Amino acid sequence: QVQLVESGGGLVQPGGSLRLSCAASGTFFSIYQMGWYRQAPGKQRELVASIISGVRTDYADSVKGRFTISRDNSKNTVDLQMNTLKPEDTAVYYCNADIQMRVGGLRSRYWGQGTQVTVSS
Repeated sequence: QVQLVESGGGLVQPGGSLRLSCAASGTFFSIYQMGWYRQAPGKQRELVASIISGVRTDYADSVKGRFTISRDNSKNTVDLQMNTLKPEDTAVYYCNADIQMRVGGLRSRYWGQGTQVTVSS
């Protein structure tokens, strides 16, 4: 059974920083893509950033230059460093991972439980 556990959310003032972390645990063969999504009240869940095998990254236009995604393949973790936070960054942030359970098997997407980020003065 695969589990993704997030940490690091909280309340921060505009212009401040937060770092989110997510760790994947369980028995599996490999992790292809890891990423962060967010969902604000009344809005659809949207991609924030993703990273493939620690090399290729992708960011939403709204966070480019402010957020940085990083991954430690040896620990199966992915972090999101968020700087210069704005009130519009307020949302529940979800970690996800595309995991291959066995050699030659298909990948499945797993999600964390979410962590609240609130940017407010």
